[in-house]
Amino acid sequence: MPDENRPAAAGPAWWRSREDAGLPAAKGAGSRRSFGATWWGRAWLEALEQRARLDPGRLSRGRSYARRGSVLELTVSPGEVEAVVQGSRVTPYQVTVRIRAFSAAEWDAVLDVVSAQIGRVAALLDGELPPEVVEDVQAAGLDLLPGAGEVLTNCSCPDFAVPCKHSAAVCYLVADALDDDPFALLLLRGRRKDELLSTLRSRRTGNTSAPAPPRTPAPAGIPAIAAFARHLPTSPGAGAGVVPVPVPPRPLGAPGVPAAVKVLDPPRSSGVDVRDLIALATDAARRAWELASGDPTQALTYEQDLARRAAHLLGTPELADLAHRAGISARQLTTWATAWRQAGPGGLAVTVDDPHDVDPEALTEALEALPQATTEANRVTKAKLQLRLGKDNLWYRFDKSFNDWTLTRPPTPDPRALL
Repeated sequence: MPDENRPAAAGPAWWRSREDAGLPAAKGAGSRRSFGATWWGRAWLEALEQRARLDPGRLSRGRSYARRGSVLELTVSPGEVEAVVQGSRVTPYQVTVRIRAFSAAEWDAVLDVVSAQIGRVAALLDGELPPEVVEDVQAAGLDLLPGAGEVLTNCSCPDFAVPCKHSAAVCYLVADALDDDPFALLLLRGRRKDELLSTLRSRRTGNTSAPAPPRTPAPAGIPAIAAFARHLPTSPGAGAGVVPVPVPPRPLGAPGVPAAVKVLDPPRSSGVDVRDLIALATDAARRAWELASGDPTQALTYEQDLARRAAHLLGTPELADLAHRAGISARQLTTWATAWRQAGPGGLAVTVDDPHDVDPEALTEALEALPQATTEANRVTKAKLQLRLGKDNLWYRFDKSFNDWTLTRPPTPDPRALL
């Protein structure tokens, strides 16, 4: 949650990244306001105060400068922070704080960690930094938070101390930037948000999508009036029977893609965006293909249709946009979408339904497979693994990550097959 004493911003953000277009920076407010409203913001401060070996006396004076609003502007870019700080002189000082950016090979290791769980991407898009990301990156031999000697400061003031109070103030206000957007920490390590999301999207596409089947050309077809005319009697005495309906061609191996919409954007007052029309047309084409291919789930509830659409957006920023429009968090919609991809309506139902009572004997096999597990209604839990017995009498496996239970396997009547 944001700190209630956080400086009020004159624009959409009080700090800016290098690619942002000149957002105004607001001054600090409140003589005793705290820094680090999130756990990762506080972890940054802890790294500064205990690990980065910066002068604690200068840090104390820096806090005072930060609290009284001396930092006029702060820009985060790959590997460094640039700021303008008002000191005792009329002309503000220019401050630069640098932190080592990861190499390409090191970023490959970081991306392996982040992309390992879909929920981690969703949490980042929701403005949260899962602790598992920091821990697993550390286990891979790297550290997102600064260590000893990694924070390098430079200021145009005449004070030769490292850091000076102006640089220390900037270090403290970086915690506010991290609170606002955890991607700022990844930006300090060298990668921009759009680059990260693009890379994660391509990784998920490469890792989870089967090769597209070869597209067969659609049948040329004939006009309906010509097909009908072929079966009309040629003479009055030929006799007229029931005209057979032509058999429709079998659906293609994959859904089609609507043609590009090349029209003027609708008026702003309409609230309609061409991109939304394209997204809806693409989804309609997919749904039509699913129905033509024999998909029995014709009548869907709102939640089911939302999960179905989100299942095709897993691992992309478009999922977060869909979640925003639906009024739910990206993490929740990711959980729904993962459940739908694994098991369709049944998987979604066992994910969102509250625990329901079942015959205790129905849990016997699951308890035998998970010694020392605990039970609650239809759920058998041991550590970060949970088996749920659905109302369809099928067992579903859930794994816990970042305090969320996520469906990870297709259902089966035998709970032992899920271990």
